[in-house]
Amino acid sequence: MRDVVYLDRIEQAEVLLKPQRIEVLRQLADPRSCTEVAVELDQTPQRVYYHVKRLLEADLVRQVAERRVRGIHEGIYQAAGRSYWLSPGLVGRIGLRQTRDRLSLGYLVDLMESVQADVAALDLDRPDLPSIGMSGEIRVRPERRQEFLGELQQTLQDLFTRYGGAEGDAFRLAVACYPKGDPDEGA
Repeated sequence: MRDVVYLDRIEQAEVLLKPQRIEVLRQLADPRSCTEVAVELDQTPQRVYYHVKRLLEADLVRQVAERRVRGIHEGIYQAAGRSYWLSPGLVGRIGLRQTRDRLSLGYLVDLMESVQADVAALDLDRPDLPSIGMSGEIRVRPERRQEFLGELQQTLQDLFTRYGGAEGDAFRLAVACYPKGDPDEGA
């Protein structure tokens, strides 16, 4: 089972984005038969098989085994991944890009789309995949925002200069800095 299945075909999204199929998919986190899933979801095995068949056709589920039960062959199925990401390309860009300024929200959205596609293309089954993910919160007074952004930009430029070059493994470094929403808003 992959960590991430990246959905970049509209047919896959159409198959997946049905509440009953999502429930079937959740049940298939571990290998199970349609009969076992049907019991959990209080559905008929035929109804569950209908959904499993659609998920199979879209490469979102795979058959991992088969067993003989009361004279018939019963498939054992498992979800293809732990997470399913929808490619922003499924909808595509609406209108023209407004700006390529690195301090704009539009640039951040473009960057996140690029990171999502890059991560989805990695072989996440490799145990030696060198990567790091970090997240934190920094509080900056409005009068010091420009100073903070300038220092962040200089620090990153120093890293690019120090570790740039034509030799060694290539890594992509993407840093996103955006205002954190108030968790109490809308409550």
